[in-house]
Amino acid sequence: MNTVKTIRDLRAAVAQARAEGKQIGFVPTMGNLHAGHAALVTKAAQRADFVVASIFVNPLQFGPNEDLATYPRTLADDQDKLLDAGCHLLFTPDVEEMYPDGMAGQTRVSVPGVAEGLCGASRPGHFEGVATVVTKLLNMVQPDLAVFGQKDFQQLAVIRTLVRDLNMPIQIIGEPTVRAADGLALSSRNGYLTPEQRTVAPTLYRGLQQIATALHAGERDFAQLIAAAQQQQQDAGFRPDYLEIREANSLRPATAADRQLVILVAAFLGSTRLIDNLTLDLDATP
Repeated sequence: MNTVKTIRDLRAAVAQARAEGKQIGFVPTMGNLHAGHAALVTKAAQRADFVVASIFVNPLQFGPNEDLATYPRTLADDQDKLLDAGCHLLFTPDVEEMYPDGMAGQTRVSVPGVAEGLCGASRPGHFEGVATVVTKLLNMVQPDLAVFGQKDFQQLAVIRTLVRDLNMPIQIIGEPTVRAADGLALSSRNGYLTPEQRTVAPTLYRGLQQIATALHAGERDFAQLIAAAQQQQQDAGFRPDYLEIREANSLRPATAADRQLVILVAAFLGSTRLIDNLTLDLDATP
């Protein structure tokens, strides 16, 4: 696996692979990689001949009070994980390479609809930062396919929408969330949890499972289900951010007639913000 830091070297390496007739797969990350990221790279390696990954902690998607300065940088360990997962080329640009004229005057990509509400409401400007950097990276790599995790369900919806709306000839693949044995979704931010908080954290996913069970059983009082789950979160020591039931394909608020649903949650445990989701098909056997 080669590691490059400039767009010029990235494009040269991708052009060489494409000249050899290889299909290009891409996995963008912010580093501090775990088994969930490795699964994305493995999926890309299954579907493409040449896998590019990027590590870039994108300041454009962090709010003023978020953890940009303390976000873990673990490049050497990340390189080992990427190599083991089947990555061929790693792109590790610095901020100046990505935003040579600074961020204030950077052209922004804004995705209406699916970027609104949920994390879009809790983290103003976040999805504009995500959409902008992903657009830039996709244009730099110009892959045939790119793989993103379903744990960030709203982010995946934003990326699918921008690729469609901007007519990018790229297949976007969503990879299922990788979980610890106790159900907690793997996340780089799990490392911020104390041992006691780590024991409590799986409560978040169990609450989603309980809502899904009730929905499969015919319950349609969404407000009551949400209120009960958020009370459970508070009792466990969480500070709820949001918990919503949405139509899975459009991300609009769900109605009792919808059959494809996604339950999305964000909550703070101490100072750590955790997110998760659970999709369900009410026409399928639970």
